[in-house]
Amino acid sequence: MQLTMSSKKAGGSSSPATRRDPYEVLSVSRTASDQEIKSSYRKLALKYHPDKNANNPDASELFKEVAYSYSILSDPEKRRQYDNAGFVALDADGMDMEIDLSNLGTVNTMFAALFSKLGVPIKTSVSANVLEEAMNGTVTVRPLPIGTSVSGKVEKQCAHFFGVTISEQQAESGVVVRVTSAAQSKFKLLYFEQDSSGGYGLALQEESEKTGKVTSAGMYFLHFQVYRMDSTINALAVAKDPESAFFKRLEGLQPCEVSELKAGTHIFAVYGDNFFKTASYTIEALCAKTYEDTTENLKEIEAQILRKRNDLRQPYIIMTLLYSFRKALTRFQEVTNRYTQEKQTVDELLKQRDSIHSSFSVVKTPSGSNLSNGSSSKAQGDESKGDGASVGEEGGSESRDKSKRKWFNLNLKGSDKKVG
Repeated sequence: MQLTMSSKKAGGSSSPATRRDPYEVLSVSRTASDQEIKSSYRKLALKYHPDKNANNPDASELFKEVAYSYSILSDPEKRRQYDNAGFVALDADGMDMEIDLSNLGTVNTMFAALFSKLGVPIKTSVSANVLEEAMNGTVTVRPLPIGTSVSGKVEKQCAHFFGVTISEQQAESGVVVRVTSAAQSKFKLLYFEQDSSGGYGLALQEESEKTGKVTSAGMYFLHFQVYRMDSTINALAVAKDPESAFFKRLEGLQPCEVSELKAGTHIFAVYGDNFFKTASYTIEALCAKTYEDTTENLKEIEAQILRKRNDLRQPYIIMTLLYSFRKALTRFQEVTNRYTQEKQTVDELLKQRDSIHSSFSVVKTPSGSNLSNGSSSKAQGDESKGDGASVGEEGGSESRDKSKRKWFNLNLKGSDKKVG
């Protein structure tokens, strides 16, 4: 099974054994803008994508290197850390495992699907065929008017494209694009930016997550910073240190790279990410003007979550809470052990008490029985049974006598009639 690592933006990242300077890999200068870095990455990712180079193992390694370099330079914080101290400052544990489905055989795909069913967060890369068709501008784009929804089914590793046209007023109010699947299908929500050549380059992607009884993904262009929750970081933290995983939980919050859209037509796509079957979905585009209260609530909740994350990042708070938690856990275990011991002691004392009680008897109890009264009761029961039998016999004798008399009388009457 071929594994790569993925960043939160379009594309994947894998830490190569021998790491080259990310700027050198992407052929950009250290002062390159975000747009220059993104543009260079798109070209190189398409050039070396495994889908287009199935018989070239070198291309696969170059693709990983390009993706890994982009995951660093596309993240402002990681780029700053690398510029200051190089690779030493980067924490590779934060990378996400990603699978390239195009290079998996049937057996490995089945294993990946099984792990995904068990709750292991597995991410997949977007097919190079889809990216190339979008880059060439040869995809079919269906209109998705604001305030409407479209339902459909998309084949695995394929995409349905939609054009969302927004006015100046709608752009100012904010726009939300969401996809849900009542069938709990696995999919990606993709956002493409139009190039000068007329093609579309992948700019953002959101993985579907299970929320209640559906899977969903959304992009929120509301003029303030919105965050996504990356479950992979949480899974890695739990595996590494279950007790302190709580303090890493909010580290899964990753900022969305685009917070607003300009007036015009914007291209979105639903990408089928199931391992074997088609993905069922419903996509809708909404104007935030209709949801002003909801937008304000989201803004406030995002701020509260960020404040809480900053609090949990404080070493003093982490040490204090961890110390209190571990102390309470130790105390809980001590109390649990004490409870078990006391229960066993009481059970044993009561058992001995019953045994002593049963010793006060002149009747010899059968082997294995501690209750002499039981034997006595049984004997009395036998006597009662005997008495009952005697009564039954007497009653039976009386019934037979009555039966004889009745038979005699009947015959007598019958004989009288014959005589007369």
